[in-house]
Amino acid sequence: MIKHCLFPAAGYGTRFLPATKSMPKEMMPIVNKPLIEYGVDEAIQAGMTSMAVVTGRGKSSLMDHFDKNYELEHQIQDTNKEPLLDDIRSLIDSAHYTFIRQREMKGLGHAILTGKELVGDNPFAVVLADDLCINESQGVLEQMAALFRQFRCSIVAVEEVPESETHKYGVIAGEHLSDDLIRITDMVEKPEQGSAPSNLAIIGRYILTPDIFDILEETEPGKGGEIQITDALLKQAQSGCVIAYKFKGKRFDCGSVEGYIDATNYCYEHVYLKGSKVSINKSSTKKL
Repeated sequence: MIKHCLFPAAGYGTRFLPATKSMPKEMMPIVNKPLIEYGVDEAIQAGMTSMAVVTGRGKSSLMDHFDKNYELEHQIQDTNKEPLLDDIRSLIDSAHYTFIRQREMKGLGHAILTGKELVGDNPFAVVLADDLCINESQGVLEQMAALFRQFRCSIVAVEEVPESETHKYGVIAGEHLSDDLIRITDMVEKPEQGSAPSNLAIIGRYILTPDIFDILEETEPGKGGEIQITDALLKQAQSGCVIAYKFKGKRFDCGSVEGYIDATNYCYEHVYLKGSKVSINKSSTKKL
């Protein structure tokens, strides 16, 4: 049912300066794959085939990454390095990619609104690439897409965080429908210390119904003078229904140096090395 996935990718990534002075933070590698590639892979596994990327100045490498590099392909054709392109070739062939530029940095809500022309009047997912989510059996977006088929409303992924960390996130409260599902009644963007309605923080995975665009167009700038998606979602929850989902899997905040290092170490051990062993086994089988 959900075919579109929106990637807000216009931010400056200032926490990783000077690395992000000339390189988009979404292109920072976790082992040998850029962050955004992990997000696209997750979306494709969930059955989504239309990737819409909201970019900004100096982000042309995002477009280049999801396109063919004929010179590179010619140089490594029929060599032992050619299989290193298998994953990205598969992603390029499995979806189509559209790009639009966010001219001003006015918050996540404004970035999502900028993607309206690419998404149209369709339900869609949103992935923040610097929240890296890993679940080997079923990706977070796939879990949420299954819930959307049941509830047909906007869904946000949440996880429990220490109370000392709640001021960094959008935080929700609501009525528990089950152990991992909450019908949202309150939502606050980066609450002051000690004033958060719960310790359930929104992370960078959303499924949104298209009426969110009309709400965003009427949403005034909030915290930090930006148009906040949390403000729009609260209005949507008050007039209808928004579900929070405590997802299954591991999440790494790759917008922070500590989280980025943790993600790199984890993916090297549990993703990269595992994939290398599979490749070795395949090669051994062919030789036999």
